[in-house]
Amino acid sequence: MTPEEILAGARTIAVVGLSRDPSKEAHAVPAVLQAHGFRIIPVHPSATELLGEKVYRKLEDIPEPVDLVDVFRPSVETPEVARSAVAIGAKALWLQQGIVSEKARRIAEEAGLAYVENRCTAVVRAIGRISFT
Repeated sequence: MTPEEILAGARTIAVVGLSRDPSKEAHAVPAVLQAHGFRIIPVHPSATELLGEKVYRKLEDIPEPVDLVDVFRPSVETPEVARSAVAIGAKALWLQQGIVSEKARRIAEEAGLAYVENRCTAVVRAIGRISFT
C-alpha cells in the first residue's frame, strides 16, 4: 500500500508524542489532520487533554479501535511503540518525518501492519487531498 492509501484508510489515528506546544510539528500536524476530519487520540505521558481530546498514557489504554499509530518520538523508542501498535490491533504504524527504525519496521510488518517511515502525514494528506470533512 502507498502512504496515501494507508492514510486514506485511517479514520482513527492515535498520536504517540502529540506535543502540548502548538508551535511544534508534533502538535500542528495532528491538528491539521483533525481539521480534515480524522479522529485524533493523543498519547502523552502527562497531559490530560490535547486538541480537545482526552489523552491516554499509552496505546494499550485506548478503549476504542485504532486504525493508525502516528509516531512523534525518537527512533530509539519506536520498536516499543511498534509492539504496542501490534498489541492493540492497529492496522498501520507511521513514523513521522526524520524518524526511521529497521526494528520497528520488522515488528510491524511481521505482524501484518502497513508501515511508513520518514514521511509527514500532513504532507501526504495535502498531496493526496485526503479529507473526511
